Amino acid sequence: MNRYSRHIILNEIGQSGQDKLSNAKVLVIGAGGLGCPILQYLAAAGIGSIGIVDFDVVDVTNLQRQVLFGTASIGQNKAEAAKKRLQDLNDAINIKAYPEQLSYKNAVNLFKQYDIIVDGTDNFETRYLINDACIIANKPLVFGAIYKFEGQVSVFNHQNGPSYRCLFPNPPQKGSVPNCSEIGVLGVLPGIIGTMQANEVLKLILGIGDVLSGKLLCYNALTLQTITLNITKSNNEIQKVLKTQHLFHKKQMTNNTCEVDIIDISIGEILSKSNIQLIDVREPHETPKVENLPITYIPLSALENSLDKIDPNKVKGLFCQSGIRSKRAVSILQDHNINNCVSIIEGALEIISYIKEQSNTLANDN
Repeated sequence: MNRYSRHIILNEIGQSGQDKLSNAKVLVIGAGGLGCPILQYLAAAGIGSIGIVDFDVVDVTNLQRQVLFGTASIGQNKAEAAKKRLQDLNDAINIKAYPEQLSYKNAVNLFKQYDIIVDGTDNFETRYLINDACIIANKPLVFGAIYKFEGQVSVFNHQNGPSYRCLFPNPPQKGSVPNCSEIGVLGVLPGIIGTMQANEVLKLILGIGDVLSGKLLCYNALTLQTITLNITKSNNEIQKVLKTQHLFHKKQMTNNTCEVDIIDISIGEILSKSNIQLIDVREPHETPKVENLPITYIPLSALENSLDKIDPNKVKGLFCQSGIRSKRAVSILQDHNINNCVSIIEGALEIISYIKEQSNTLANDN
């Protein structure tokens, strides 16, 4: 009663409303710039069960805006570090950390365990995955996005309302939109947008106010102007998602092992992440060697006997000559419950080409 007294004395909430919050289950995807304020306010409000999905680790560059973390959190998994902080904020609620990457394999089943899904991610691939899984699992999605000094908030798939694909049917061309590590972001902006997202979650649970379903709120931190755009529902886009439910069971056979999801990534994408371990699974005699990057050499034939060389706290980028054996290596590590592993597309030659291109760009800039 004392903890939530300021809620309870509000006529619009009262004890019955606080009970609704205590019985609610909310899953937050991403414990970064948006996820931190979302989680902070949902935990403080007394949401009974909160899930946190994030496979990344805390880096010193995160501390400018990811306010759940401190210097002592650097190197820790974000989901687990956030859980620890939130349990201190409110020890009366249940918090579960999922230190893993969201994928076609786990999204729908995970979403079915929660009432509301909140998107705190920063890349288009995951946003479309979250949207489609919400449609299939029939869960409302509270969306937020930030770019430099601007942010967006909306609620999708609520009471048969529009989805993210109704607003943006197709993702932009890969690499055409820079992320905050490339373009920058005002530190307080994710706090503002994330708090708005938390507000939408509370409104959904309590059944009060005007939910941002069918609307996109656009906020500019430099002018403090907000614009609200209407979103028209596209039944065609939603039906496309429902017709492709099989994608959420998409698996790849890897020799004689059981079926597992294999995550492909470009060298540019893996190097944009913090706290990574690059692993060359080629045999010692294979060339050319990758230079100018810290590489861990573990031949595929020796991988299962060299698991002690794998850093559990880092994102593992595995590569070979063409990208085939690295997928097999990811499968082996997954079988040993080693997560956060990705296969670098096209292998060593692509990495060397990328390094050369970046060096030439730097030289031209100088």
